Amino acid sequence: MTALKRKFVKGNEAVAMAAIEAGVQCYFGYPITPQSDIPEYLSRELPKTGGTFIQVESEIGAINMVLGASACGVRAMTSSSGPGISLKQEGISYMAGSELPGVIVDIMRSGPGLGGIDASQADYHQATKGGGHGGYRIIVLAPNSGQEMYDLTMLAFDLSDQYRMPAMVLADSVLGQMKESIVPNPRPKVDLPAKDWAVRGTGGGQQNVVKSLYLGDGEMEKFHWKMHARYQELADKESRWETFATDDAELIVTAFGCTSRIARTAIEMARAEGIKVGLMRPITLFPFPKKAYADLSSRCKKWLTIELSTGQMVDDVRLAVARDAEVEFYGRPPGAGSLPTPEELFTQIKKFC
Repeated sequence: MTALKRKFVKGNEAVAMAAIEAGVQCYFGYPITPQSDIPEYLSRELPKTGGTFIQVESEIGAINMVLGASACGVRAMTSSSGPGISLKQEGISYMAGSELPGVIVDIMRSGPGLGGIDASQADYHQATKGGGHGGYRIIVLAPNSGQEMYDLTMLAFDLSDQYRMPAMVLADSVLGQMKESIVPNPRPKVDLPAKDWAVRGTGGGQQNVVKSLYLGDGEMEKFHWKMHARYQELADKESRWETFATDDAELIVTAFGCTSRIARTAIEMARAEGIKVGLMRPITLFPFPKKAYADLSSRCKKWLTIELSTGQMVDDVRLAVARDAEVEFYGRPPGAGSLPTPEELFTQIKKFC
């Protein structure tokens, strides 16, 4: 078997490449820094595969076009950053309420408001807690490399179809703009359910209705409990994480995305000086890998959460670890020059050991 040729690409380009390999048929979006490489790539390459690319008049229009395409049973996606993701929240809520799959890519930038284009992880709560109205959740995957930008984008499409809910790839401007060597793996063969719920037009056969309106007695409550059970199934079957050097660790650092890579370098520096420290990296932010945290914290009682924010994921860490575990926090709010160095994180590790 011939080895696949490696490619040197931006993380944003890896997302776009993976979407095409995953069989995306429709992309609807609006340009905003630092994610504009995604629509730029897809505007050139997606039509070559027979797909549809539309630069819509607004982010609101884009997410509602994703809703419409998904309701017809095709794979559809959008991408944005910062205020653009905020504008999409109503549409994402409607998709969740209609049990529609679809992929949203959020290349996080600083905020609130217009903010800036610097790296941030302050969209964590918006992504993982249901950023719109109505008490829903969506699948959230957090890559930390160009390769994972590719692999997790393909996974997002499959999980979204499998569980009939939107899926988000949550990255940041570091990962989106950084160039790395990746292997463009072929789409894995996955047994996915038929989309027999999709709207098919005026032809013969079953008439389907896609909606998020439930007015009958008890209908809405029944819907919420159905989705709650689906979220639990997702947590049981699809939680993903990575550990490094945790077997003998007396302190475990936990971080996601680009921050986890900086943290790993700091951990290697600490190990070189004989400090027993390890790394726990969540890959699924929803479902959050609670059981993995609980299991690790049954032995190691000291934890340090590191984020590019004033603290959001740390809330989930504190809820997930054992009650007698101690969780410290170190964060850098988004802004110019706010990306921590390995030496800076090494100092924090020594402080908490």
